[in-house]
Amino acid sequence: MSQQPSNREAIDDPPNPLGLDGIEFIEFSTRRPQALGQVLEAMGFRPIARHRSREVLLYRQGSMNIVINAHAEGLPEAAQPSEAPEIAAIALRVRDAGAAWRRAIALGGWAVPAQPEPMELHIPALHGVGHSRLYLVDRYREFSIYDVDFVPIPTVDPHPPAVAGLHWFGVVQYVGLGRLDDWTEFYAELFGFAALPEDTRFGILPRGRVLASPCGQFYLQLIEPELDAVDADPDETLHRIAFGTPDVRAAVRELTRRGVAFVESSGVHTEDRGALTQTSLGGVAFELVVHPSPAA
Repeated sequence: MSQQPSNREAIDDPPNPLGLDGIEFIEFSTRRPQALGQVLEAMGFRPIARHRSREVLLYRQGSMNIVINAHAEGLPEAAQPSEAPEIAAIALRVRDAGAAWRRAIALGGWAVPAQPEPMELHIPALHGVGHSRLYLVDRYREFSIYDVDFVPIPTVDPHPPAVAGLHWFGVVQYVGLGRLDDWTEFYAELFGFAALPEDTRFGILPRGRVLASPCGQFYLQLIEPELDAVDADPDETLHRIAFGTPDVRAAVRELTRRGVAFVESSGVHTEDRGALTQTSLGGVAFELVVHPSPAA
């Protein structure tokens, strides 16, 4: 039928209980910040600011922010930066950070104790997978968290353009065997994510369950070990970042020119749908997925 559905048949938009509005930043922790910085710069990011009181650098390209955290002072052993970079946190933009945090705690989320230094913002956070954190940020328009906690690097453009239209597409999370439904429920209950049909796939890596954010701006891909994988990694982690680009092959050409190497094998290789960078620094890899640039 070609007629528009009547009000009685109208389908509501997916609920967005926290007013989720995309990703504000993704944080890596590492004891080798300069090495990771070189990898990010090859991917098109530029260092634009330093934290006022911690060993933390802010990198940016286009609308994306990545934080490299090498600060170890006062942290417990389990939270110390490791040699190999790890995704330590995702900061989610929300309508009201305090209200979102209280709602998540009431639904069973685990609070992360705040330990801001003098003159630092208090950014509420929840425990994520492994040792990671999920920050909730409501200062991201005219006045941002970086205006308070960071000092701009002189002579550096604070808004470097995106290479080949790169933008956030999502994050890949490794989950434990049999834990796929647990994590699906976690993200659905606390944040309003919705599982897509099992045959929905993006890019060139087909495994896992894809969850769509309620704001429609990014995805989470949950991957559990193969049942017969003897050497499967038992750890649950935020494993890699996926960038969207309107033209994967053009992005690969430009990034290759900048020194980025891509996986080219019989099983995984560059296609119009996506590409995967070679792993560096003991575990850092990035995925490209064909996806139109968000409207300005």
